[in-house]
Amino acid sequence: METRYLGHSGFKISEITYGNWLTHGSQVENDVATQCVRAALDAGISTFDTADVYANTVAETVLGEALKGERRQSLEIFTKVWGPTGPKGHNDAGLSRKHIMESIDGSLQRLQTEYVDLYQAHRYDHETPLEETMQAFADVVRQGKALYIGVSEWTAQQIRDGHALAKELGFQLISNQPQYSMLWRVIEGEVVPTSEELGLSQIVWSPVAQGVLTGKYRPGQQPEQGTRASDDKGGADMIKRWMGDDVLTGVQKLSPIADGVGLTMAQLAVAWVLQNKNVASAIIGASRPEQVASNAAAAGVTLDTDVMDAIDDAIGGLAETDVARTVSPESRPA
Repeated sequence: METRYLGHSGFKISEITYGNWLTHGSQVENDVATQCVRAALDAGISTFDTADVYANTVAETVLGEALKGERRQSLEIFTKVWGPTGPKGHNDAGLSRKHIMESIDGSLQRLQTEYVDLYQAHRYDHETPLEETMQAFADVVRQGKALYIGVSEWTAQQIRDGHALAKELGFQLISNQPQYSMLWRVIEGEVVPTSEELGLSQIVWSPVAQGVLTGKYRPGQQPEQGTRASDDKGGADMIKRWMGDDVLTGVQKLSPIADGVGLTMAQLAVAWVLQNKNVASAIIGASRPEQVASNAAAAGVTLDTDVMDAIDDAIGGLAETDVARTVSPESRPA
């Protein structure tokens, strides 16, 4: 497993991050979740990403149990704050000082650790002054509860504003966690150039576009039961934007490209995001341990220019590129 520096810091993370959104505490049983974490460790993955909002805090608990007994210094554990948790009261969401300071303590307890390596603002909070949010993050760092601070799905201007305040307060933003894949390229226009200028890296989620880039969904056919596209707990809603026959037909054109470089289509998709030099790591999820081992094999893969051009020819015109699609809700989620 290859590693990369996260932003302009001395902190290294694995090129593949194991994430437990939509799986731990909801879609898969705890014993299977633990098997997936073990498979990640066996594959050399040292970086694990979660959030307090996943399964309303249960995902953090499952991950903490699965990692119990591992050497803490050999792991990089990330979590996030912003989404509604607990009874979802009026202060149980957002990036207020109250919610951040209470949330970090809850996350540490559930993860069974004294600190997280990276604490991330899950979205931008339009209801809280940015100064208040960044001061709270500064205090979390000074208290030793988080070593680094990052954001997720912030616009280029929000990143710039947050970076400036962090610098004034004596710490730095080192990462952004956006959606990024062959089919979702909205960060390329503004977020990536701004991040490169300011010293942030991307830790990208959904590199296989919720499974669409694996090629398992075919045009004109209903998705099989048990797949994300048939999941009525939220997976189907997330994936429906890519279930049109035009996208599915284009994705099938990736199959010979993947075969030509000796990769599965999923591995090709993960390797593709890692070709972007501003991407430090690609987050993969799994409902079965064998999926982890397979996708982790995309680490260290170099795709030459001809292959990248062939991918663009196949589906580049189908990709979403509008920078305005990076947006946080105007009000806190309930």
